[in-house]
Amino acid sequence: MICLPLLVAGLFYVLPGDVQQSRLLQFVPQASAYFALVFWVRSNTNVKDRLGLRVTGLNRSVLWGCATGVLLGIINTCVILFGVPAIGEDVTFLRETPHAAMPTWFMVPWGILGIAAFVELNFRAFLLGRLEVIFCRSLRVPCVENAAGGSVLAILGSALVFAFDPFMVMTFRHLHWIAVWDGLIWGWLWVRLQSLYAVIVAHTIEVIIMYLSIKAVMT
Repeated sequence: MICLPLLVAGLFYVLPGDVQQSRLLQFVPQASAYFALVFWVRSNTNVKDRLGLRVTGLNRSVLWGCATGVLLGIINTCVILFGVPAIGEDVTFLRETPHAAMPTWFMVPWGILGIAAFVELNFRAFLLGRLEVIFCRSLRVPCVENAAGGSVLAILGSALVFAFDPFMVMTFRHLHWIAVWDGLIWGWLWVRLQSLYAVIVAHTIEVIIMYLSIKAVMT
């Protein structure tokens, strides 16, 4: 089932450019991923632990998430506001994104938290975890989740799929490359802690810092 969202995302990029502008079509790959996730949950056992939903070590996970989110939030804000314009690339289009159009009271913190929860459930807990199993089998190492032999490839694969998600690419244009290193770091955090809470916290705090900083500068 993990092949379904990957296939759908690939097919999106063969569509004509004007068709790709449809917001509805841009969400189809993610919708297919959630469909695959539901199918996987219904077909497997111990899904709570495998998705990183156990509360053991929650305080440690939250602390790691906070530290990671603050660090990435500061770095990425500086890259977007200073680094990207310095090389002649436009960032003013960020004023027109769906996120910018939403009122601040809605986005901070609950809107961003909700988006982070769904995104991390999809790209880290589900996609990265399944890729680990696939790569472990391919490398002929013991097929247990988070085996070191498959983790690096799984982190890289999930980060690239995340960064090249159609909605990400069409909304954030050339800035979607920032999602590659975000995905790598969040993926490493997931593999290290096996906690969905850690990556949700990191994602949420990072985006809140970026959202408020960029909104303050551009409005």
